[in-house]
Amino acid sequence: ILRKMNLIETLRIWDTNLFLALNGIHSPFFDGFMMAFSNKLVWIPFYISVLYVMIKQWKSEAFWIVLSFAICILLADQISSGIIKNAVQRLRPSREETISGLVHLVDGYRGGKYGFVSSHAANSLGFAVLSAYFFRKRSYTLIILLWSLITGYSRIYLGVHYPLDVMGGYLVGFFVAIFCYWLLKKLKPNIFYVSSRFRSKRFADSTLPLLVLTFTVVGIFGWSLIRILAF
Repeated sequence: ILRKMNLIETLRIWDTNLFLALNGIHSPFFDGFMMAFSNKLVWIPFYISVLYVMIKQWKSEAFWIVLSFAICILLADQISSGIIKNAVQRLRPSREETISGLVHLVDGYRGGKYGFVSSHAANSLGFAVLSAYFFRKRSYTLIILLWSLITGYSRIYLGVHYPLDVMGGYLVGFFVAIFCYWLLKKLKPNIFYVSSRFRSKRFADSTLPLLVLTFTVVGIFGWSLIRILAF
């Protein structure tokens, strides 16, 4: 038991030190950039573009694909926020009095009371992994995983999550996405099975989602510059 406690305490100290190191690197530009990048509403056009491509590609079968995405996000969010956070009850760094004077916050944003695990990390990686299965394009996979990584990092930058909160969220999102893909393939194998002659047509075109993602990031970049000039 003592060894177990020592291990937990060592992890906690390591996690806190890493958080303070990462959170301590900030600037007025990235304050605005990370705040906007972390805002879930900003990415609605991107989500819509992905679903639009799915519907266009799979037509009547797209209902099951859209449903799998909805279940994936619902499970990732509820497991992370509804179950694990309430069970573990680890305070966010923004709520931890012992380090409150060292935490860099943006515009007074503190988040809720508990932080383990990060629902932003769980949702973003769940969406990234599941969508990557349908696009099957290396460029999309790399960019969407980078998007998820920046989303997770933004939560540390904003002072509302420790690194282990984010890593835990990624694990939840990854396994939920794998489960949803497995379940869909089990229940609707015709969505994935085609003859070798037409196999290439079953993978969706990622051009539109990547364009929307790019324009959104450019918009965030521009807004961050305007924010500095305005204030």
